Amino acid sequence: MQINEILTLERTLFGVPGGSKKRVLEYFSKFIAQKDPNIDAEEVFSRLIARERLGSTGIGDGIALPHCRISNCTEAVGTFIRLKDKIDFDAIDGQPVDLIFLLLVPEEANEAHLQTLALLAERFSDENLRKELRKTDQVEQLYQLICTPSSV
Repeated sequence: MQINEILTLERTLFGVPGGSKKRVLEYFSKFIAQKDPNIDAEEVFSRLIARERLGSTGIGDGIALPHCRISNCTEAVGTFIRLKDKIDFDAIDGQPVDLIFLLLVPEEANEAHLQTLALLAERFSDENLRKELRKTDQVEQLYQLICTPSSV
């Protein structure tokens, strides 16, 4: 699977106010439910919060990969958010987060879910990519940077 199969330009967001982990997850839940009438914002939010209780999805270097399985989700759906200000996300390295890739997958998509998370973790482990994502203020460029491994 390629990132451009789960992320669209419309779901690439820049300058989103952070505030707190809970507020960002709530913002995303409402945002994604507005884009897909089959997805319930409350279900997304509660499942993301439940997943965070198992352990933070803040993977370090200012990156978080919140994810969960959702009913009525027919395919993996990703949203990238570059926050206006960094927030505490209980990341494994203790650093605040400003780059967030949220992932929803169908409830039965166990293997695909894990493969997609591995792909995202590998992609965001690229220090040059993280630097470029933080430098640009163009949504189109953010999208291209994330989706095109050779672009950085």
